[in-house]
Amino acid sequence: MDGYALPQSDVHQSFILCCRCGAHIPPNPAAMCEACVRAHIDITEGIPKQGNLYFCRNCERYLSPPVSWVKADLESRELLAICLKRVKGLNKVRLVDAGFVWTEPHSKRIKIKLTVQKEVFSGAILQQTFIVEYIVQNQMCPTCHRVEAKDTWNAVAQVRQKVKHKRTFYYLEQLIIKHQQHTQTVGIKTVPDGIDFYFAANRDAKKFVDFLNAVVPIKTKMSERLISHDIHTNAFNFKYTHSVELVPVCKDDLVCLPPATARYYGCISPLVLVTHVGGTIQVIDPFTLQRAEILNAMFWKDPFRSLMTQERLVEFTVLDMEVVKDAAGNPITAKKAALVDIVVARTRDLGVNDVQYSLRSHLGNFLQPGDDVLGYDLTVANINDEHANKLDPSKCPEIILVKKSYRGKRRAHRKRNWKLKFLAKDEDPGSKKEEDAAMRDLEQFMEEIEEDKEMRGTINIYRSDEQAAATETDGEEDDLKVRYDEMLDEFETMELDSGAGPDPADDDDHHLHAAGPAPDAPPAAAAAAA
Repeated sequence: MDGYALPQSDVHQSFILCCRCGAHIPPNPAAMCEACVRAHIDITEGIPKQGNLYFCRNCERYLSPPVSWVKADLESRELLAICLKRVKGLNKVRLVDAGFVWTEPHSKRIKIKLTVQKEVFSGAILQQTFIVEYIVQNQMCPTCHRVEAKDTWNAVAQVRQKVKHKRTFYYLEQLIIKHQQHTQTVGIKTVPDGIDFYFAANRDAKKFVDFLNAVVPIKTKMSERLISHDIHTNAFNFKYTHSVELVPVCKDDLVCLPPATARYYGCISPLVLVTHVGGTIQVIDPFTLQRAEILNAMFWKDPFRSLMTQERLVEFTVLDMEVVKDAAGNPITAKKAALVDIVVARTRDLGVNDVQYSLRSHLGNFLQPGDDVLGYDLTVANINDEHANKLDPSKCPEIILVKKSYRGKRRAHRKRNWKLKFLAKDEDPGSKKEEDAAMRDLEQFMEEIEEDKEMRGTINIYRSDEQAAATETDGEEDDLKVRYDEMLDEFETMELDSGAGPDPADDDDHHLHAAGPAPDAPPAAAAAAA
């Protein structure tokens, strides 16, 4: 600017000499430059740079001081929290950042990098970064130690079902594996009418019973037995037993509802078919398509049993069928069921006699003339039930169709391209007759999986190493084929042993395969800041 110049104030910056190196620095309480402060003052003094971590190889858990054992993956937040707990002296500094330094997984070394701050002089805050190295040492946790000592369980869940087959337990076993409810068991043992699950703690047994109550209607009762008593500390040692009884009805069973239960569910017909047993018992009237879901409490309030089970199914052949329509001319349907008038004859009587049966069925969407269908023949049944004996015989049907039959469509030596996994159980050697019955039940369970797509969605099915030799192209056999996208890949890290079930081509290879604990999730990188 021409003319006048603005006055400039004289600003004098004062400097002092560093007491260590003599460098010119602005005045500060330490009278030292930044380099000398870092070189001569260590705020991490007193914080150990090495430590030990204790790892149980059996259950793959780390010791979290003082006595708890925690499941933690490599480079996870849980493992980082355990490492920080073992660092002494962090309460004297301010933790700014913490994270993992990569090490070889097999090196038994875990390194974490910590960034801390501390006020060294009045107004002067120093920040430093250092690495703490941990050596992973193997140590068996008390739970695994009791398991190896064969004196392990404090609670047992005795699961029982009063039926003549084991198909329910095969399905229940798959649900347990899918939801990883077997990981806390210390032993599993089969008994003639059920399975015993042993646990190291009563809380694990209670959690397991709650899971069973969520997937199947049950009745439970708990009892306890005093093992020891310390009169000085007033401590008691109990062993707990949870008695679990499953409902004695299964899918496709014919049941007769008590009068009070039938009235409660909209005056449904007493003779109904069980379509699903899960959290509730779902039934359907095959002559009107009326449905009902029987709650757990309602069943045990007035229990009933099966009149006829799958062992009593008879094969019929469809001769003719006609769709039943309402007053508006529309087919009568409910979900997947469709009402039809159908004419059937026993398959074994074809060419022998001309006995035919005209009846109404709910399988209109699944049958065509010429198909085979399974049903209950009440004309030759000897039923002894307090509720069924009170029914009017003139109103009882002769035949009740249950489901479509695929017996004629199955290949005699077809190998499955899928397999299941089973729990590792202690099985008492039974007679040859009992083993054959168990294998028949397993084969029927595998066939139900092939026929029921909804059931396949509730369990884990794995791809078999031995794929089917031939590709099924017949439209009827496609109903039995498990699609490739419904199967899971089997990883080598999995500890569950595979079991493909009984092979129709080789009856000598029938056996149950054992399975161990569920696999762990892959490790995820994590960093935590205090």
